[in-house]
Amino acid sequence: MPNVKKTAEPLAMQVAHKLELRAEITSESDLAAAVLHRLPLDTLQGLADAGFSEGEIGALVIPARTRRHRAKRNEPLTVEESDRAVRLARLQSFAETVFGDARKANLWLRRALGELGGATPLSYARADAGARVVETILGKIAWGAAA
Repeated sequence: MPNVKKTAEPLAMQVAHKLELRAEITSESDLAAAVLHRLPLDTLQGLADAGFSEGEIGALVIPARTRRHRAKRNEPLTVEESDRAVRLARLQSFAETVFGDARKANLWLRRALGELGGATPLSYARADAGARVVETILGKIAWGAAA
């Protein structure tokens, strides 16, 4: 029996709440459409509130200098930056579901893993392919397989 925390809310909705999106997100399709329309810059506050540091947001989503320029011009994130923000929120939401606790999820995302060659899940998530590997590891943990 998997030790996954039961949640009534689909992952897409968890991600939307974590990013504090104002749009109605009820499916992966809605989330993809929001990304393609470019998320507002203040979406990054949702990542900060979820426990990501300014340095992590700068390294994994948008550099701080670029963020400041966008804020001055009141511009949204690019599609690519929006996608990276959603990727982080999705991984964290999935980890929270698996571990049943935001603190434990945040610790795990920042812990070096042998399966990743000593890299952290968060650093691996810089690329979409790396995020998929991290999701696979989380899935193994959720189902009780050796990760």
